Amino acid sequence: MTTHFFGDTAILLGRSLRHITRSVDTIITTAVTPIAMMLMFVYVFGGAIQTGSGKYVNYMLPGILLITIASGIAYTAYRLFQDMRNGIFERFQSMPIARSSVLWAHVLTSLVANLVSLVVVVGVALLMGFRSGASVPAWLAVAGILMLFTLALTWLAVIPGLTATTPDGASAFSYPLIFLPFLSSAFVPTGSMPGPVRAFADHQPVTSIVNAIRHLFTQQPVGSDLWIALAWCVGILVVAYYFSMAIYRRKIS
Repeated sequence: MTTHFFGDTAILLGRSLRHITRSVDTIITTAVTPIAMMLMFVYVFGGAIQTGSGKYVNYMLPGILLITIASGIAYTAYRLFQDMRNGIFERFQSMPIARSSVLWAHVLTSLVANLVSLVVVVGVALLMGFRSGASVPAWLAVAGILMLFTLALTWLAVIPGLTATTPDGASAFSYPLIFLPFLSSAFVPTGSMPGPVRAFADHQPVTSIVNAIRHLFTQQPVGSDLWIALAWCVGILVVAYYFSMAIYRRKIS
């Protein structure tokens, strides 16, 4: 069956993407919350927040992009939960297909859906005055970081999608992830925070990822932030993938 992995995944991916195109409101909903936050922070709080030179929208966009991803993966967990509850997984397992292709189809669907949401958010940021002199390689590096972060969080979302007992429980895990950027350098420099909060903010994954993206946008030396960000993303991805597959094998055995 494993020899048919890519073909099986492509077919199941098409199924998942068709579901997305029939419910475009999920992508719109995913983008609405980050856009609302961006509007509020730029036009309500932006004048009172000191981040140095430059427009505030340029400073806070990386954090908004991470919030967009955290919002989007909640739907991955929800769709997985629905497939588990409706017996779709059992039906697929009765067919001669690669077992892991079922999960990978959901994961790749998450990547596509989140990419669309990110493009929408960046488009709104451009209308709000966001500008970047970043080169094409820098933009590709930003896209790579965001896709790796999406992949890591999506495999993390697979766990509640497989184990939750209610739809709300499947998607509720994303709430702490949405809140995490507020305890980072996403909206204000960490130097302005009280000691314990600053210590947490400086050593959690969102800060290094936000700093790396911000430096790429502003053509500044990335330094160690890029490698720390990649280490966090790869570490979360490896751990989440291991536990997701272990839970999945137990569920279908």
